[in-house]
Amino acid sequence: MKTLNLVPAAAFALALIAFPASAQDAWPARPAKLIVPSSPGGGTDLYARLLGQALGEALKQQFVVDNRPGASGNIGAEAAAKSAPDGYTFLVSANPALTVNPSLYKKLPYDAEKDFSPVARGVIAPQVICVHPSLGVKTIAELLALGKREPGKVPFASAGTGSPTYLGVRMLEEVSGARFIHVPYKGVGQAYKDLLGGDIKFMFPDVASVLPHIRSGKVVALAVNQRTPLLPGVPTLAEAGFPVEVFTSFSVVAPAGTPRAIVDRMSAEIAKAMKSPALAEKLQAQALVPVFDTPEQFAAELKKERDGWAAFIRRNAIVQEE
Repeated sequence: MKTLNLVPAAAFALALIAFPASAQDAWPARPAKLIVPSSPGGGTDLYARLLGQALGEALKQQFVVDNRPGASGNIGAEAAAKSAPDGYTFLVSANPALTVNPSLYKKLPYDAEKDFSPVARGVIAPQVICVHPSLGVKTIAELLALGKREPGKVPFASAGTGSPTYLGVRMLEEVSGARFIHVPYKGVGQAYKDLLGGDIKFMFPDVASVLPHIRSGKVVALAVNQRTPLLPGVPTLAEAGFPVEVFTSFSVVAPAGTPRAIVDRMSAEIAKAMKSPALAEKLQAQALVPVFDTPEQFAAELKKERDGWAAFIRRNAIVQEE
């Protein structure tokens, strides 16, 4: 009789063990959400929509973009961190929310390391130092020399204190001794309007968003942070003698506790999507460079980046109160 009682119990236990695996194998069984902590139309939003479309076509489920802008990415990051870790919510974010804000803000409504499971770096967006022609400089060396000769007089725009568009300029100031006036904006639209009008003299934005203005001659490209085929004649900062390490990336993370099988599957599907000719062509047109890494490699890079920004922010006493 004991044997008869144990057989159903064993079968039931095996069923319990097998259920999570079968549920994960069936993923995604319903639409998934991609939270973007910025407004529609920006680089992160563009990447999320391209990726969501490609994933939807490959996995036969919708990947819906949910924009949650505000507080330098903190609002959207908090929403993602507090979402159910069931494999149906992901955060597609620029790197500041994951690597800069932990050192920049005195308090965050989420823990950038503990509240997320890294999935994939995604893409890196090359940036370019571009100036209004009225400034009269033709090279990055001339711009920095002007910032040393007339410290605190040349205004530059950024997407906020924690953004690569701001931190990159601060890094150039640190290595050169130049000093500029920071004018933060909530979005690139008004910043470009003021740059094209000459009220703002330079910016360090992503290449894709400013490329039309460079090609029209309304702004002058001085240097890029990394080589891009869209601006073949523009030197890198390192080639110009100013090797600062700053970049914008658009990455994917999941709420902590998301089943590892789903994290690995999502990472693999992202890599597969970015290798597809259709998406690869669209990314190239936007100057977005795919990064093919594992979740473990991405986690290591995030830690390295967080540590680097923490040291830089402390060294330069950069603070964001809210």
